[in-house]
Amino acid sequence: MTMKFDAIIIGGGNAGFGASSILAAAGQKLAFIEQAEFGGTCPNRGCTPKKVLVAAAKSLDEINKASGHGISVSAPTIDWTQLIGRKDQMIDFIPGAMLGVAEKRGTVFTGSAKFVGPNEVEVNGQVLQARNIIIATGSKTRPLPISGAELMMTSDDVLANTELPKEMIFVGGGVIALEFSHVYARAGVKVTILEAMPQLLPRQDTDAVAALQKATEALGVSIMTDVKVMKITRDGELLSVHIEHQGKSLILTADAVVNGAGRVANIDDLDLNAGNVEHKGYSIQVDEFFRSTSNPAVWVAGDAVASTAQLSPIATIEGQVVARNILETPQHQTDYRVLPTAVYTIPALSSVGLTEQQAIDAKLNVEVINSDMSGWFSSKNVLAEHAWAKMIVDKDTDMIVGAHMLGHQGEELINLIAMAMRFNITRSELKGQLFAYPTFSSDLKNLM
Repeated sequence: MTMKFDAIIIGGGNAGFGASSILAAAGQKLAFIEQAEFGGTCPNRGCTPKKVLVAAAKSLDEINKASGHGISVSAPTIDWTQLIGRKDQMIDFIPGAMLGVAEKRGTVFTGSAKFVGPNEVEVNGQVLQARNIIIATGSKTRPLPISGAELMMTSDDVLANTELPKEMIFVGGGVIALEFSHVYARAGVKVTILEAMPQLLPRQDTDAVAALQKATEALGVSIMTDVKVMKITRDGELLSVHIEHQGKSLILTADAVVNGAGRVANIDDLDLNAGNVEHKGYSIQVDEFFRSTSNPAVWVAGDAVASTAQLSPIATIEGQVVARNILETPQHQTDYRVLPTAVYTIPALSSVGLTEQQAIDAKLNVEVINSDMSGWFSSKNVLAEHAWAKMIVDKDTDMIVGAHMLGHQGEELINLIAMAMRFNITRSELKGQLFAYPTFSSDLKNLM
């Protein structure tokens, strides 16, 4: 027997909850389908648990700087099993809590969903029908076409691994690889990053990435770019990564190899063809309102949208936009012009707006201000060896159009800059603002 709903939400993460909050408040009859834990990637297998490990790495970093403050301490050790246990304790309640919210908003189905018609999906043999179906299935680790790829760990595995490896190789030099490399290197692991492109974090500002790479290599992490990974093999207890680099064939060994090539939309098992949902690879074709271009009953939000950033706040906003477009004539869009981001290395790399190259390509009349802050009092006070920033200002409007910072509490300061950009506060106006002193925020005036 077919069960009928106003809307079916496939995925119980940020995008699904963003949509359900509005649809449920409007009195819509909802079906929630989730195949794993409610809450999605971020709280269960992403940002939240990762930050627990980053916090531990920051503590190790502070302890190692203690002598610079005249404090004598013995060499720190880390109980990795205890740390992973703390991480689990921090997040264990989340799936149950989010399930409770979902149950208040609609009927919950646990299992894998697949389309059986343009307005119908099936889960555990039960057919559900609705006027609107929202694909909010999140992301999964990007599969790599490498022989032996099945021997690699995913970021999910890394977060669950209670044993600390001696040597670790990351295949891919994206956010996942860099963030985890800063944690593991500080825990005493020998880390190598292999990147296929000429630059780590290819979409980030070139100078910003260079500053981060310098700080990462100073930590002892080995970084190789323009690398082609040929295959991965097991040799006893070790894994061998066969690569080509600078015209040479090399074999690197480690006891753990991690897929650090990023994530793609988790849509493989949906049988999109049965739902008349046009797609290519991991990309569902949608219009500017997140509606399927081939099936007006289907909407997409969050990490399942291949063309937008895979970030938790973006997923929530996209879910909310989809809900508003369902309740009204499709007209709502998401403004991505001002999107602050951070790579949680130590120090963190934070960005908002255009890179320098993007500003040049857009033919803007810009002033680019680079600042090495490592010698500033605020940096020396906290014994920060790596602190750098780039501000990109439109000379014609005096507006900040891009900012990139390494360290200097940039993961917090970037939000102030983003707010100035969004609300059209000029560089001159921001420089005229009074800030508490001495603070990292007060240094913003000196960056512009």
